[in-house]
Amino acid sequence: MVLNYKTYNLPFKHPFTISKGTKTHQPTLIVELEFFGFKGYGEAPAISYYNIPVEKMVEDIVRKKQFIEKFAFSDPERYWHYLHHLFPANPFLVCALDMAGWDIYGKMQRAPLHQLWKLDTAIAPLTDFTIGIDTIENMVAKMKETPWPIYKIKVGFDKDIETVTELRKRTDAIFRVDANEGWTLEQAQQKIPVLKTLGVELVEQPLAKDNWEGMKILYKESSLPLFADEACVKESDVERCREHFHGINIKLTKCSGITPARRMITKAKELGMKTMLGCMNETSVGIAAIAQLAPSVDYVDMDGQLLLAENVGKGVDFDNGKVIYPAVNGLGLIIEEF
Repeated sequence: MVLNYKTYNLPFKHPFTISKGTKTHQPTLIVELEFFGFKGYGEAPAISYYNIPVEKMVEDIVRKKQFIEKFAFSDPERYWHYLHHLFPANPFLVCALDMAGWDIYGKMQRAPLHQLWKLDTAIAPLTDFTIGIDTIENMVAKMKETPWPIYKIKVGFDKDIETVTELRKRTDAIFRVDANEGWTLEQAQQKIPVLKTLGVELVEQPLAKDNWEGMKILYKESSLPLFADEACVKESDVERCREHFHGINIKLTKCSGITPARRMITKAKELGMKTMLGCMNETSVGIAAIAQLAPSVDYVDMDGQLLLAENVGKGVDFDNGKVIYPAVNGLGLIIEEF
């Protein structure tokens, strides 16, 4: 195994604001693993509030590069277990390497991963398109700039209900809202019934990730399905979310890759919970990995490459929310130069 990597700091088309803050660029790490002529790619974007910057990922690579490369690769699940123990405090880096391992595996098997997993891309759910927090005028303009059948609207700020109300006047598209922990229990109790009248489909992470008592109350009262995001990071969180949320949003970067994400999907379904795959503003590399799993979940939020002004590689395309899969093995990526 030979490892190469590159770091990027990619600009957004528009400043991206959620209840936690604003960013104009997305730092990300792209890795390339080569194994007997097969090249696999993976990605891990850095998210400030998880305290794993790109510099930390690179530091860990440099420190343990020889161990990453010396593994006798045969299947990606075994490689993930090896990486999980090699980098127990860096799930983001494990995610990037796990994606690359799966990409190699698919190429070795001469098939896209979704085919190896016996998933039907015809039933993959439509992806939403995210409208970040801004003035009402700018949020309306962003919506007009990208006509889409489903919008995820960031909330958790003053006058967010007024904003969603104004957006609803401009479209009959499906709305989902994501508070990113931005509400108190009392605010959520007041706002969710109003959002239901505005045709909102579901609510992501209404309360702080550690407010389990509040979520238990809201779960029993809510007229809309509630999805965990910040409260569901790793595999052990799935069971805890039961009877606090109606569903979970699984992020490959946070949970440490494709391998644990597949188990989280299975576990959530066993518990009778809905499943969503989300993104963290990845380029085509990370979005390609999400797309391979998309037919196995109920909802997808995989618009990262659409929000960025610059991209890396070429993977899936979108047609009015529908995922268009290329006829390429592994993750379905084309990387011309690395």
